[in-house]
Amino acid sequence: MSTIAFIGLGNMGSPMAQNLLAAGFNVQVFDVDESATAQLVPFGAIAAGSLQEVVKGAETVITMLPAGKHVRSVYLGDLHGRVGLINLVEDKTFMIDSSTVDPDSARLVANEAANKGLEFVDAPVSGGVAGAQAATLTFIVGGTDAAFLRAKQVLSHLGRNVFHAGHAGDGQMAKICNNLMLGILMSGTCEALNLGIEHGLDPKVLSDIMLQSSGRNWALELYNPCPGVMPNAPASHHYSPGFMSKLMLKDLGLGVETALQTQTPVPMGTLARNLYAFHNANGNEALDFSSMFEFYQRQSKSSQ
Repeated sequence: MSTIAFIGLGNMGSPMAQNLLAAGFNVQVFDVDESATAQLVPFGAIAAGSLQEVVKGAETVITMLPAGKHVRSVYLGDLHGRVGLINLVEDKTFMIDSSTVDPDSARLVANEAANKGLEFVDAPVSGGVAGAQAATLTFIVGGTDAAFLRAKQVLSHLGRNVFHAGHAGDGQMAKICNNLMLGILMSGTCEALNLGIEHGLDPKVLSDIMLQSSGRNWALELYNPCPGVMPNAPASHHYSPGFMSKLMLKDLGLGVETALQTQTPVPMGTLARNLYAFHNANGNEALDFSSMFEFYQRQSKSSQ
């Protein structure tokens, strides 16, 4: 089985690397947090102490990084003299970035990789930590047709769905559109549930009614934001993420930024971003994004 270098072992990256190990790949891992790297050694991963070390002998590189600046630095190098992956990997190494970043960063890396004769795809994911753990993620790939087919051979071990969104950067754009809608959807679901509760309705009964009515949506089906309604949802576990509120704010910000580039109206997305910014500023950024329900609860109590 081929060797994969996996860089970025946070809440998403670590279970993804474990699933690659379970699928029989040789996996070399690196993270700036050495403890995150060490935690995967008992599962069979080979720990590396640097980017140069982790890509040695790897046929495929997968990165899962926090933001565009990290992707640009890791792939292209930085002003501090650190050399980027495109100058470290061996010839014909295939590179997959599963971070969620701005499309321009993905396009920049793809162009620079192509100039070096290397293939790169942006392949952001949907499905959260639970999806990463269960290998049920959805991957949204931007790149050439040939690169997509090559990426699918690896990503199919990590998820149920692998879509080809289009050219380089298009995977990121599709992911941004999805999470813009998700942020709006979650905010609206929290708002509606809170309104019903304030008027004496049982949240479980109200959720069941909406699930069988025109208000039915993903949050009600799989991720109910009201504590106690859905036992396995983060809301019933003190909003342990899941998908952190600060990451939702980041993605909503990307949606607003890309909208500005084309003067596309996104009033609902802008409002959702502002709500998450206020929610996070009150110490909730590390909670699951469904904790927006508590924002509405606090607002109701403060007005009484």
